[in-house]
Amino acid sequence: MIVGVIQARMGSARLPGKILKKVNGVALLGYQVERVRKSRLLDKIIVATSVLVKDDVVEKFCKTNNIEYFRGSENDVLSRYYECAQKYNADVVVRLTADCPLSDPKIIDDTIKFYIDTKVDYVANTVPPETSKYPDGFDVEVFSMEALKKAYEKANDSHDREHVTFYFWKYNNGFKTAQLYNSKNYSKYRLTVDYPEDFEVVEFVIKELKKRNSFGHLNEIIEIIDANPDIKAKNSKYYSGIGWKN
Repeated sequence: MIVGVIQARMGSARLPGKILKKVNGVALLGYQVERVRKSRLLDKIIVATSVLVKDDVVEKFCKTNNIEYFRGSENDVLSRYYECAQKYNADVVVRLTADCPLSDPKIIDDTIKFYIDTKVDYVANTVPPETSKYPDGFDVEVFSMEALKKAYEKANDSHDREHVTFYFWKYNNGFKTAQLYNSKNYSKYRLTVDYPEDFEVVEFVIKELKKRNSFGHLNEIIEIIDANPDIKAKNSKYYSGIGWKN
């Protein structure tokens, strides 16, 4: 069972409530789930949010839109993932985050295939970030339930438990890891939603795709950004207005 778990919460310090901000009347999380559902290899998709009262609205959104959900610890996200994966009998877990509304199902499937082919414990496309050729916002991480259980039992640092997969790749903990290669280097692009400017970029892309009546895989999204200088300036992770760093 390959289970996609979308990590979601309302408590963003930089852009509160961002995952339910709407474009054309649809919440960003709705766009993401709709896109992730196009994956051919995911057997199940779960939105994993926290037990905090402020995330009741995420549960309500999931119920209204027929999306399966799980609630767990706010800060110990590693335990949230482990308990969610355990509940849904996952053999393989695909980690996605709810600030990536333009997730590409083709990249999700490519990452899963690469994980299966390489027979490692952990595969990602944007990790480690120093060697990634994918944009922020198209992140996919795939790992075994066995590896997740080991991390859940052995990771002690609160930072590692908050960020879920640090224990796999950031240290020499004995996990076999691999990174999905991309022939074109799109690492300078940014399609995650952390700041108001990010939302403007994603909103523009979603509206442009609707005009074109197009789904919008990665290459087309990059083409849309490159064709619009103002959007391209706000998109870059080098954007000086808020001091993003490479």
